[in-house]
Amino acid sequence: MKYRFSSYGLASTRPSPVNRMMAAFATDFRDGVDINLGVGYVNEKTIPEALLLEAMNRVVSRPDEYRQAFNYGGPAGSPTLMQALRRFYVNNNVGGIDASVMARQDIVIGPSGATSILDALSDLFAPGIVVTADPMYYIYCNQLERKGFRVVTVPEDGDGPCAQRMEARLEALGDAVDNVAFFYIVTVNNPSGTILANTRKHALVELAERWSSKLKRNIPIFFDQAYEWLIHDPSAEMPESALLKNQAGLAYEIGTLSKVIAPALRVGFIMGPGGLLLDAIAQKTSDVGFSAPLMNQEIAAYMLDNHIDAQLRSVNEGYRSKAQAIMKTINAALGPWVEEIRGGRAGFYFYITLRDINTDTASPFFAFLSRNTGDAAVDGPVNDRKPRVVYLPGEFCVHPDGASASEARRQLRVSYGFEETAVIERALTMMRDAIQYAQSRSPC
Repeated sequence: MKYRFSSYGLASTRPSPVNRMMAAFATDFRDGVDINLGVGYVNEKTIPEALLLEAMNRVVSRPDEYRQAFNYGGPAGSPTLMQALRRFYVNNNVGGIDASVMARQDIVIGPSGATSILDALSDLFAPGIVVTADPMYYIYCNQLERKGFRVVTVPEDGDGPCAQRMEARLEALGDAVDNVAFFYIVTVNNPSGTILANTRKHALVELAERWSSKLKRNIPIFFDQAYEWLIHDPSAEMPESALLKNQAGLAYEIGTLSKVIAPALRVGFIMGPGGLLLDAIAQKTSDVGFSAPLMNQEIAAYMLDNHIDAQLRSVNEGYRSKAQAIMKTINAALGPWVEEIRGGRAGFYFYITLRDINTDTASPFFAFLSRNTGDAAVDGPVNDRKPRVVYLPGEFCVHPDGASASEARRQLRVSYGFEETAVIERALTMMRDAIQYAQSRSPC
């Protein structure tokens, strides 16, 4: 018997290639033996368990201050959390936002992290073209395509996507440009870790304004700031908010507390000018059961009001230390084969391009690290495989129709978030062995 699926439902019955790859490893992943550098989990040591317990006790013991924490919340989110976010931005001048700028913004809290905000956008906009950077945030872009959108990518450089290149790509679309739905930009790119330069950010807002005027309708631009509070390189340019120069009201920023406090809180939010778009997002949130659990939102509010400054310092110091150590090991273990390294300045990813070594799932490099070469000397016994290393191949990180598709077959994303430094260093040594194995398999 067949189901009467929608086109999205039918597309979702076929897991994406990266989901299939990760699921294959997850079925028999061995903690303490295999090494996962592919997962985007935060490091467990960054989660402030004692402070979260303190926050929960405060919320439970002060119903006058944190009302109805065990009840349903509202569609836009907890007023306590929204006020705490406003205070945090203004008191810390986050992105240059002061009280006057903040007064012009509305906030909506999503039902399940920043991902739920992105999901709402894919439901609220008619399927059309979404313009983004390459490498792209592969998880969301795959979802967009399953929902009938066309993803168009523009290669980034060391400062992120360039408005001039994006303009040229729009012009090359011809009549299809009428189908552009929105722009989607990750300010610290996942997977590459590239930090979007402020000049680029403001130029992209102007681009959205210009094309909205040309097409005589609003084409918003959404800045995904998932890793922006994790810029830990002290020499990096501190980001300016896109909301500072948002004359046409087309720019919105999507934030999360997952990376800096705890993913399990599931607190993500969108901030920007009030009106039809945020009203629609709030209604979508209501449709799926209101915003994140109210207890979680109140805990997050307490953390923002009492512990966020020290927490941010601690988290960023930890990732900066790890990034520096891992960079040294990359150079020592993989140096002769490394063509380019991006990342390591914010968030917890390195994006590595190898010279003459393919990293895709059909490559000897991948087979060696997944212990799937068919050679018992490499793989180990069937019931006791040698340690495996999971990484994210570049082939999943770029659009297959984009200009970077060929180069991506030599690229990989390495996470230095979840695993401890010594474990990551061991994995990089195994990657060196995988390169040597791949070279031995080359006909040249």
